[in-house]
Amino acid sequence: MTFETPGPSLQPGMGERAIDAATDVSRTISDVSNGLKDAVDRLSEAVAASRRPGGALSTVSAITREAPLASLFVAFLFGIAVARRPRTCP
Repeated sequence: MTFETPGPSLQPGMGERAIDAATDVSRTISDVSNGLKDAVDRLSEAVAASRRPGGALSTVSAITREAPLASLFVAFLFGIAVARRPRTCP
C-alpha cells in the first residue's frame, strides 16, 4: 500500500487570506483617516481666514451682535427656503 502526500498548494490558505484582508482593510482605514485629517485641516484654515477682520464670518458675527432678532428671522426664512425646495427623484 502506498500513501501519497499531496504536493504544496499554489493557492493561499485561509489564514493567509485573512491576514491579507486585514492588511487591506488597515491600509484603507489609514488612507481614509489621512484624507479626513487633510480635509479637516483645510476647513479649519478656511474658517480661521474667514474670521479675520473683513471676512465673511467676521461680518456675520458683527451683524448678529447688532441685530440678533433680525438675524434670527433671516436664518429662519433661509431654513424654510431650503426645506421647501423641490426634490428631484433619480
